[in-house]
Amino acid sequence: MELTPFIDALPIPEYLRPLERHKQFTYYEVTMKEFFHQMHSELPGPTKVWGYEGKFPGPVIEAERGERVRVKWINDLPEEHFLPIDRTIHGSGDSMLDVRTVVHLHGAEVESDSDGYPDAWFTKGYKHVGPRFEREVYEYPNNQRAATLWYHDHAIGITRLNVYAGLAGLYIIRDHQERVHNLPAGNYEIPLIIMDKSFNDDGSLFYPRTVNNPPPNFPDPSITPGVAGDCILVNGKVWPYLEVEPRKYRFRILNASNERFYRMKLDSGQSFIQIGSDGGLLERPVKLKEITIAPAERVDVIIDFSQQVVGSRIILNNTANTPFDFGAPPDPETTGKIMQFRVVELKSPDTSNIPRFLSNIVRFQESDAERIRDITLDVRPDQYNRLKFFLNNRGFMENLTEKPRLGDIEIWRIINQGIAVHPIHIHLIQFQILDRIPFDVDAFNAKGQLRFTGEPQLPPPGESGWKDTVQATPGFVTRLIMRFAPFTGRYVYHCHILEHEDYDMMRPFQVIAPACKYCQK
Repeated sequence: MELTPFIDALPIPEYLRPLERHKQFTYYEVTMKEFFHQMHSELPGPTKVWGYEGKFPGPVIEAERGERVRVKWINDLPEEHFLPIDRTIHGSGDSMLDVRTVVHLHGAEVESDSDGYPDAWFTKGYKHVGPRFEREVYEYPNNQRAATLWYHDHAIGITRLNVYAGLAGLYIIRDHQERVHNLPAGNYEIPLIIMDKSFNDDGSLFYPRTVNNPPPNFPDPSITPGVAGDCILVNGKVWPYLEVEPRKYRFRILNASNERFYRMKLDSGQSFIQIGSDGGLLERPVKLKEITIAPAERVDVIIDFSQQVVGSRIILNNTANTPFDFGAPPDPETTGKIMQFRVVELKSPDTSNIPRFLSNIVRFQESDAERIRDITLDVRPDQYNRLKFFLNNRGFMENLTEKPRLGDIEIWRIINQGIAVHPIHIHLIQFQILDRIPFDVDAFNAKGQLRFTGEPQLPPPGESGWKDTVQATPGFVTRLIMRFAPFTGRYVYHCHILEHEDYDMMRPFQVIAPACKYCQK
């Protein structure tokens, strides 16, 4: 279906108001609903989607650092899914209910019972719940740096479907340190939630039931190695435009796509000024001509339109291949475009600032690490000859193997011997990227020998801050350093290509209590 780009205005997500505000906590209720949303004015009609509070994407939840937020997540969705469920993968068998949800606040430091564990799902009215369901009201302490987080569904076996259906929204933590910088704010601070979709002729969402030309006895429906749509949406509109004044704007950008990476570039040739990543502000602003953002990553950027002539039109383009970065290049007329900026008259003077210094980031030292763990990214065929993805050659349902101690610093070496970049997300914590080191893939695949073939490559400046999702590059060992705190409990780490996560590139880890220094071995 051909749709004309840049004829619909960019919607600005609403901020959600709490039901109650107390000294001890702020309370919200957020209901997941099915509704119809007009994604482009040329589509035949509104499209059936799911969303938090009947919004697509969901409303922005805003919290102050240290403000304790409680959210009752309410499932008011139909009993049947409108997207195809593969009954052959774990968590989605014939005995499992179609519509299950659980919310993960991505990037948050929370107790395990509020983290959105995949098996903590619940149905409408909490009539049925998963084996790890513990509470109806989740609690977020927000004792972490100001940052752009996001909330999304995380139900076992159907995360890819629930997020594609629309269950995603932003969550912003603010603090005084950020405010004193006088960054662009108010109408000049705008979330950009980027995702891709495809549509049927009647305007409904298209999600593939199975692979093209399936062999005999192949599952239908069947999961695929990834799903990339042919239309790019920002804040729920296909290829929208935004009117901007000739001044500085702050954009909090989230890649909420299932599989698609974006390599973003402005056709005006001007630079982005990156000020933050997943875990908040960088130490210093970074000027970049292009930015690559993987699924689940966030980048916080300033674009200065002050040198643009009124009437100018600037396109935010995408040049990333899909799958990233060995697959097909984007179509310049469709998936190669993200949105358009239209420069209009200045309404008031721009008094915002881009400081030379943003925040202090305390660096972990390798010598402080208690343990080094190797995490391999693996793939092998299943009984239907479909690609099945693993971490350390184990799936989600296999025995727990990672048990870091509370407060310990660990280094994780993510070994990617494949051909695709995988965005790896670790729950509970923020980490720092140490480096990426090239290695001999053939020797590793043949004999399991890890032979480095070059010098470590330090992360680029845009990745030098706190992160919770990292692009694990093929042919490299990506080294991360992190402290497991502030809570004990069961969490997960996984690839954030959602089709990989669902089958089967997700593993649990258990943060255990620290060793008793008075106990005898």
